[in-house]
This record gives sequence, structure tokens and C-alpha cells, in this order.
Amino acid sequence: MDLPFWLLALVAFGIINFMLISASVLVYAERKVSGYMQNRPGPNRVGPGGFLQPFADVFKLVFKEDIVPEGASRFVHSLAPVLMVVIAMTVPALIPFARGVVIVDSSVGVLIILALTSISVYGVTLAGWSSNSKFSLLGGLRSSAQMISYELSMGLAVVSVVLITGSLSVVEIVEHQSAGAAVLGWNVFRNPIGALIFVITAFAETNRAPFDLPEAEQELVGGYHTEYSGMKFGMFFLAEYVNWFLASFLIATLFFGGYLIPFEPQLLAAVPMLEGSVWLGVLQFVSLMVKVSFFVFLFLWVRWTLPRFKYTQLMHIGWKILLPVALVNALAIALLVVLFTSV
Repeated sequence: MDLPFWLLALVAFGIINFMLISASVLVYAERKVSGYMQNRPGPNRVGPGGFLQPFADVFKLVFKEDIVPEGASRFVHSLAPVLMVVIAMTVPALIPFARGVVIVDSSVGVLIILALTSISVYGVTLAGWSSNSKFSLLGGLRSSAQMISYELSMGLAVVSVVLITGSLSVVEIVEHQSAGAAVLGWNVFRNPIGALIFVITAFAETNRAPFDLPEAEQELVGGYHTEYSGMKFGMFFLAEYVNWFLASFLIATLFFGGYLIPFEPQLLAAVPMLEGSVWLGVLQFVSLMVKVSFFVFLFLWVRWTLPRFKYTQLMHIGWKILLPVALVNALAIALLVVLFTSV
């Protein structure tokens, strides 16, 4: 059913604000989880339990002076953080949050998502180049090399999912996972190697530890955003946390059934009145958010558990391990699809 334009605009407005608020919640969650893992309290002064600390940080960034380095390209220096935020806020339009709740149900939705996430590397590279700083430039170059290296493996992992589904539509990929009994139809069970590769490459694509080489505070001070301050600096962090949130959404959507509720057919058989109701949509949204929350915690868990890779190790993993495995996995999935569909 096609939604009217005004309702679609309202949904888009709600999703954008949801992503903005989620970034603040993720900042708070990261500080609290890291505090517990390091046996310290974390933020506990501003608001109940320190919950308002991220909002206090936003106000601090708003009133900080915007400094542009001498010799920097002012226009590109200002364009880079805007580009990062705009791309990060565009991807949610293609993610289905419940059955029928999606802004753009495109027949090539997966391609659009991959294209948009690939463009984000331009923001990082432009920030590093335009700052007229060796630390920023090295961070931008590292990020571009890292994203190119790991996007190949990520693309092959997505190709394996597309081969199984037979469609590039994100909605159809989710619905195709409802074919199996209970949760066995989820792609993580049909394509476990592809799921593992996608999760690993998602860490690299979002510059999260142990793949945070473009920032690497101990080596590059802050990497590509070393020479940024005020709201430009805040926009980079907003884009980083939104991309982290989106990576969790994509993992859940492509491999863990998306909004599908575990044992949903049995639930609908037991409670027939849920079929097609608003409450079913609410349950599907809750199901998706539970899965996303798990992967958000996984990102935090890995960050405070594993040390940062060396740059040589990063390239070795990307080109000599993940890429060959992803290629063999995609070929194996293609062979199985041909054999089983031709019978």
C-alpha cells in the first residue's frame, strides 16, 4: 500500500530525528559500557545517571569557536563534515523498520545503500586534504585505502545474499528470510560465512576499533578531524555514530531477519487478530531494535576487548584473508543456487 505524501514526509521527519537522538544515546551508551568494562562509573553528573551528558556536549560544541587552519581550503574544509552527515542521514530511507514501513522501497535498494556508504570516504579524504595538516592527510589516506580494501569483501558478502534472495530490494531480502521454519530461514544460517565477513567489514567501514586506523590518536593525534573544532567537529562525530547505528541495522536486516519476529508464524497462528494490525508492526519494530541493540553492544564489546591492528595487519587481513574467502563464498553460494533451483 502506497502511503500518502504527507504521511511519507512525516515518517521521514520522524526517522531523521530518531537517528539524531540515537546518536546521543549511543554516545551515552558507549561511555557507560566502557566505564563498566574498565571498572569506573562513566558520566554521572549531568542529569539522572549522567544521561544528559551527550546533550551538554552538543551545547559545548555549538558555542566553541570554529577554527580553520591557515592555508586550508575553506570551502572543502566546511563541505567535508556536511557531506558525511547528509550521506549518513540518507541511508535510513531504504531500511524497512516494519512490514510496509519504509520510505523508499527501491528494486535496487542494496545497490543504492552500497553506493551511498562508498561516497562517505570522500568526506573523510576531503577533510584530510583540505586541513593542510600532515596528520589529517595521513588519516584521510588511511581511510580511503581501508575502505577500498574492505568494501570489496563487503560487496561480495552482499552479493551472496542477493544470490540467495534473487532480488536487490531490501524489503524482499527481509521477506525472503521468513521462508524457513522459525529463525532457520535467516541468512545467518543459510550463509554464515557471508554474515561473518559482513560483520568484520562493517567494523572497518565505520572506522571502529580495532580498525580505527584513520583516527589512531596515539599515532595521528585525531586523524582526518585533527584540525576541526566546534560544530564541524561535532558533525563528524554525529556521522560516525549514525554510521555505526546504520551498520547494526544493515547486519540485522541482511542476515538476521530484519523486522521479522522469531517464530512469527507460530505467533500469528496463536493470536490471529495480530495479522495486519498496528500491534504487529510495533512488535516487528521492537524485534528489529532488539537485534540492532545487540550489534551496537557488540561494537562496544569489541572496541574495549581487542587492540588496534597495525596498518600492515589491516591490509593483510583485507586483501589476503577476507577477499579470497568472500570470493570463494560467493562462488559457492552461486553454485548452490544454480544446482537447487535447476532441480
